[in-house]
Amino acid sequence: MSSPVTSSDREKVVSKLPGWLRQSLKIRAAQYGIEIQAAVEQGIREWCGLASATAPVDTAGADSFATFLPAGQWEEFRQVAADRRVSLIQGLAQSVKLWLDTNPAPDIQRPTVTRRVIVCNQKGGVGKTAITAGLGEALAEDPNSLHAVRVAKALARALRASEGESEEGLGLDDPLEVENLPGPGLRVLLVDFDPQCHLTNQLGATPLPMSGDSLTNHMAGDPKGELRDLVVSIDEDVFGGRLHLLPACHDAFLLDVRLSAVRAREAALERALAPLESDYDVIIVDCPPSLGLSMDAAAYYGRRRDGEKPGQSGALIVVQAEDSSADAYELLTSQIDDLRGDLQVDIDYLGIVVNLYDSRRGFIATSSLQGWVDIKDPRVVGVIGDLKEQKEAVRVKKPLLSYAPKSQQAVGMRALAREVL
Repeated sequence: MSSPVTSSDREKVVSKLPGWLRQSLKIRAAQYGIEIQAAVEQGIREWCGLASATAPVDTAGADSFATFLPAGQWEEFRQVAADRRVSLIQGLAQSVKLWLDTNPAPDIQRPTVTRRVIVCNQKGGVGKTAITAGLGEALAEDPNSLHAVRVAKALARALRASEGESEEGLGLDDPLEVENLPGPGLRVLLVDFDPQCHLTNQLGATPLPMSGDSLTNHMAGDPKGELRDLVVSIDEDVFGGRLHLLPACHDAFLLDVRLSAVRAREAALERALAPLESDYDVIIVDCPPSLGLSMDAAAYYGRRRDGEKPGQSGALIVVQAEDSSADAYELLTSQIDDLRGDLQVDIDYLGIVVNLYDSRRGFIATSSLQGWVDIKDPRVVGVIGDLKEQKEAVRVKKPLLSYAPKSQQAVGMRALAREVL
């Protein structure tokens, strides 16, 4: 049956559709960025235009399905279904299946140059590791599933924070500000570049032994094997083999000393990681809280390469809404600016992430957030709340987006991924 609606010239149609087919329709429409009703309209039009019905579709367990179609299309469909002696439920299922078959899942848009994100701040404790992991997880999520993402307008509301405003007032907790989108499906390598091995430990991997091979050895020109052999896969059940980690080794405490004897030491990280780049769409480096030679190498690795567009690679700066982060930010940006001038390279800022934000901490937090927003260049690309799920994920040594995929922090990480890339 159908009932007219007042908006535009469409009418509401109510029928039945199997759950598996409805879910496939929902995901594929999101992949193409169109509304479900547009997909159904196209499918019915194509089905009615065929010389005969297509192969039968299993409609067992079909339940109520409603959509909006152009006026008159449903009646035409009913007549065609009657002529072909198929039920309306079977005809609709065949129409949806036809649209899915003629509109296969789009290919993943892979960059021509592996994108390199340097997550940094010389101040420890701001949550660089959590942002590195969350960003990588969000970029590697399944493109054939839907995931909750905070929409851009929610971030905009958060960035218009005023004194005393609550998390709910910032739009960080509003379900109406969340949209279900397919995962990017990118191949991601997380590089633990910190001798403290926090990223390695948080993701449930084991730090590399001091007696074996390591990223430090490769950067110092003393490899003991292939760097690729050190890479481990993270939670394949969730990320489908798209998310990998290069674990850290405690020998990285000696990296600056060893780099001091290396020629063109600013390119040491690039030389080490170059053999891996063809395997990945994005490489994200979790930097140590340092302004030494290792940070120079990381910043240089994130420089804009020939043929690469501005903003494709660069530095993502993680801060907190408090005063000491501002001091550390000034030191870091001064180092990057000096490196730009000394080596005549372009190092782009991908943005600022305000991490562990909680407006209940009062004026210091809210005014500091406003201070970061006021910088404008680089702009704030993410505000991640200080909530329990991230701490719990660290405790059980699981990726946040595996442990709590529907949490507000996970929703925010997905929004950050889409802002950055």
